[in-house]
Amino acid sequence: MKCRLSFCWFLAVASLVFTKSSPVFAQSLTNSQVDSVANKDLKLFRVPGMAIGIIKDGKLIYSKGFGVSSIRTQKAVDSETLFGIASNTKAFTAAALGILVDDKKINWDDKVTRYIPEFRMYDALATQEMTIRDLLCHRSGLATGVGDLMHDPDSTNFTVNDIIYNLRYLKPKYSFRSKFAYDNNLYLVAGEVIARVSKMRWEDFIEQRILKPLGMEASAASYYGCSKNPNIIDPHKLINDSISVIARYTSTKDDAAGGIYSNVNDMSKWLLMLMNNGKYGENLDKQLLSEQTVKELLSPQVVIPVGKPGAYNTHFAAYGLGWFLLDAKGYKQVVHTGEDVGMVSEVSMIPELKLGIIVLTNNESNAIDAITYQIMDGYLNVKNIDESTTTFARLNSNERSARHLKDSIYNEVTSKQLTYHPDVKQFAGTYHDQWFGNVTISIRNDQLWFAAQRSPQLRGILLPYKNNTFFIRWQNPEVDGDTLVLFTKGNQRQADTFTLQNAVAGMGFNFDNLLFQKTDRK
Repeated sequence: MKCRLSFCWFLAVASLVFTKSSPVFAQSLTNSQVDSVANKDLKLFRVPGMAIGIIKDGKLIYSKGFGVSSIRTQKAVDSETLFGIASNTKAFTAAALGILVDDKKINWDDKVTRYIPEFRMYDALATQEMTIRDLLCHRSGLATGVGDLMHDPDSTNFTVNDIIYNLRYLKPKYSFRSKFAYDNNLYLVAGEVIARVSKMRWEDFIEQRILKPLGMEASAASYYGCSKNPNIIDPHKLINDSISVIARYTSTKDDAAGGIYSNVNDMSKWLLMLMNNGKYGENLDKQLLSEQTVKELLSPQVVIPVGKPGAYNTHFAAYGLGWFLLDAKGYKQVVHTGEDVGMVSEVSMIPELKLGIIVLTNNESNAIDAITYQIMDGYLNVKNIDESTTTFARLNSNERSARHLKDSIYNEVTSKQLTYHPDVKQFAGTYHDQWFGNVTISIRNDQLWFAAQRSPQLRGILLPYKNNTFFIRWQNPEVDGDTLVLFTKGNQRQADTFTLQNAVAGMGFNFDNLLFQKTDRK
C-alpha cells in the first residue's frame, strides 16, 4: 500500500542509502543557490508550489516560497503559506504524550489498556503488553499499511472508536516488537490516549499545549482549524500526465497521525524548540518539554535495516518516538516525511550542526528529498552530486516500470473481454468482511459493479480478466491503485467469497486481512 500519511517510511531512509558519487569538500549553499535548486525542482518534478526553511545556529536563516499555492488561483506561495504536513504530525502526537509524561499523568511504558480498557489486538500478547511507547515506534507486528482502508481513501464512515475496535481483527505479519513496519492506526490510538488522559480533544490539546505556546499562530491541528485562511495550498496530483487540483482530504479521524497544517515560519519554531532541548522564547527562558523527554523522543526505539552506506556513510537507522534517526557523515540526523493527498513534506535536523531543513510541497513527488539532501550536502561536505537529477532519474525509472506493468495488465484485460464472457449473475450479491463491512457486487448494463458501503470512493466496474478474477479501475481517477478481485466458488457454482489484490504488487492499498464472504447465498 501507498501509506498516504507517510509517503511510506521508505522515503525517509532510502535517500541516504542509494549509492552516490565519491564526496569531496564543499560549502553550504548560498541563498541564491537554494533559490536555483527550488526553481529547478519546481519544473523537474512538476510541483506547482513549495516553501523552504533553513535553520542554522539557532536562527531561521532562510524562509521562502516558490511557485503557486494553486494552479486555479495562481496565488504565489510565501513563507506563511499553509501546507498539510501529514505524517510530520506524528512527532507532535509523540511530544503531546511527552508533555503528559512531564506532567506526571502517564509514563512511556504504561500499558495502553490502562487508559483504553477496550483496546484489543489480534495477538493476546500484544494486547496485554502494548505500551504507549509501542504505539509510537511501529513495532506492533502489523504489516505496513494494514487497516488503513478504514480512513483511506477519504470519506469512509469509520470513526476512531471503530478503528480501535477493529484492530482485533488485523492479523500480525511479524511477532510483537520484532520488526519495524510503519503503522498509522496506532497513532490514532495514541491520540485517543491523549484525549482520555487530558479530557480534551487531541486537536485542542495540540493547539493549546504546543502550537500556541510556541507562537505557531497560523498553524492548526486540523484542516478545519485553518480552512478559512486564504493563504493555504490546494492539493495537486499528476493525472493522465497533467497536473490537476484534486479533492482535499478533510477527514478528522486520523488527525493524530497526519492532520496538522503549518508553514515554514511556524515549523521553524517547532524545530528550534527541539534543538534547544525543549526550551523556547526569545531568551530560551521557557520550557515546553523537559530535556529528558526530548532525549526520549529522539532516541532509537526500533532498528531499521539500511542498504549501502552511500556518500553519507550511513550504517545505522532507527525509529524513535515520531522520528526516523540515522547516522549521516558521523552526525545524527533526525528526519520525517509526510504525504497527504496532493501534498508532501519533509522535516530534517542535524542537532550537532544546529541545522534544520523544512520542505513543504503541494504535489506528490520526491522533490522534498532532492531539495533536503542538496542543502544537506553542503553542510556535510559532500560535493559533485546533483540530487535533483539523480533523484528524478531514479523516480522516473521506477515510474516507467510501474506504468509499463499497469498498461500491460490493462491491455491484457481489455483483450480478454473479447474472448472471456462469464455469467455475471453468479458473482452478484452482498459480501461481508468482519472489519471492513459490506461490499455490494451488482449488475449494471450487463457488467458487474463494485461498491464498498463504508468507503464511497471504492467503486468501479469489474472487467473480466481470467477464470474467476476481475479487474477494477476505480471510478474516481484520483484514487490510486488498479485492483484485482479474486472470487472463489462453492458447490452451487456461485461465488462464495472474494479477496482483493493490487494489480501491480506494491502499488495501491494494503488488502491484507480482508476476506469477503457472501451474505445472501441461495
